Amino acid sequence: MLQTAEKHNAAQTDLAFQRCINPQCGATFETLSIRTACDHCGDLLDIAYDWDRASVPSKLSDFEAMWSQRNNPVRFSGVWRFHELLPFAPQDKIVTVGEGQTLLQKADEVAKYVGMNPGQLYLQYEGMNPSGSFKDNGMCAAVTHAGMMGATRAACASTGNTSASLALYCSATRAMQAVIFIGSGKISYGKLSQALDYGALTIQIAGDFDDAMIRVKEVAQKLGIYLVNSVNPFRLEGQKTVMYRILEALRWEVPDWIVVPGGNLGNSSAFGKAFSELHQHGLIDRIPRLAIINAKGANTLYELVTDHGAKWNGGNVEMNPITAYNEAMDRDGKRADTIASAIEINRPVNLKKCLRALEVMDGVVREVDDQQILDAKSQVGAGGFGCEPASAASVAGAKLLRSEGVIAPSDRVACILTGHELKDPTATVAYHTADKELFEKTLGSRGVTTAHFANRAIPVANDLDAIIAAIENAGR
Repeated sequence: MLQTAEKHNAAQTDLAFQRCINPQCGATFETLSIRTACDHCGDLLDIAYDWDRASVPSKLSDFEAMWSQRNNPVRFSGVWRFHELLPFAPQDKIVTVGEGQTLLQKADEVAKYVGMNPGQLYLQYEGMNPSGSFKDNGMCAAVTHAGMMGATRAACASTGNTSASLALYCSATRAMQAVIFIGSGKISYGKLSQALDYGALTIQIAGDFDDAMIRVKEVAQKLGIYLVNSVNPFRLEGQKTVMYRILEALRWEVPDWIVVPGGNLGNSSAFGKAFSELHQHGLIDRIPRLAIINAKGANTLYELVTDHGAKWNGGNVEMNPITAYNEAMDRDGKRADTIASAIEINRPVNLKKCLRALEVMDGVVREVDDQQILDAKSQVGAGGFGCEPASAASVAGAKLLRSEGVIAPSDRVACILTGHELKDPTATVAYHTADKELFEKTLGSRGVTTAHFANRAIPVANDLDAIIAAIENAGR
């Protein structure tokens, strides 16, 4: 159960507060309280700061000095290294397992596939995080706040990566029990194995992620369990740092485009907040454009923005089309269905924050099918980075936007690879296999007809001459 936080923490966290994102409401709440929605209007919450009293650096390059403090776990972290830009927790309360040691890699072979000029396409590989996905950026922040609140249990609904990350951080604290909700048959073994190994209490319900999300919110409220899904505003504070690391890798130059897969829309929401704040501080002189890429089998954002005119509109979001869309999904029994399981979500909880990010970053939304995702994934892998299918949506989306002329070949583009290849090895093996039954069972049912870039194993007799002949023939 949640306990009263120590009073001395309040004095150290008075720079931060929680604020309703609805400009017509704008209600504020103290940092040391647990909320996932505004008490007054029910809207989502931001973490806001009294920046006039915060120690914001005069220029982004000042953060380079933190590298000399890498013996300090806070500064070793690729999240907490930027503590001055998310100062909601005192340093002695911070939870870290060394997250954020990620890489922005120039990817010329992938650029050729996308249609970009050499040197202009970059892959931000978040699969290098301790649990193998970008979720660690936000989870270390959410678990830090949970610890400040005296939480002994933390819960989430998950398609896999969130549960793996929560389980890891709870295990690392030795003070919290992870309680995870997953849908039936909606999680890969690569991700489930992590949650089980890290000791999480796993609840598998009959339903999908959207069903699990409804139930975990109810259970967290009834039992007083700390909820860490991305309705938790502290989680998104940690996810802002993915953008800081991209800027750091580019020597503090702003790229032209950030391209990210769209699932529950926490990343895109956090990225918009990050750039809005940096611009407010005068630390950047322009904001990059944002492209959010849905899987066609889970394309709520794309349909709402493209066909129903959903937009932030300065905070005056017209809810009628959104409500009607959700009601139609319920009436028709529509379920998300895509090989990109990490973004297999029909009801993104951060929809409004994402619409705000699209306005702040002059963003666009696109959808790509599973064939496009897996072909892009194969090209990412051939270039030296293995990523899970959802990650490759960003590259497939960049290729689509390039073909439309929205992205120019000379633009500098950063595609976010959200998770490691071993998160979902079944999809990779099925794509490259010569086993037609496995291909059809895993991919064919989702409209994937051809593995255009398959790298199939060569069957050969246990004979030296046959093996040598196979190798020589393969090289021709």
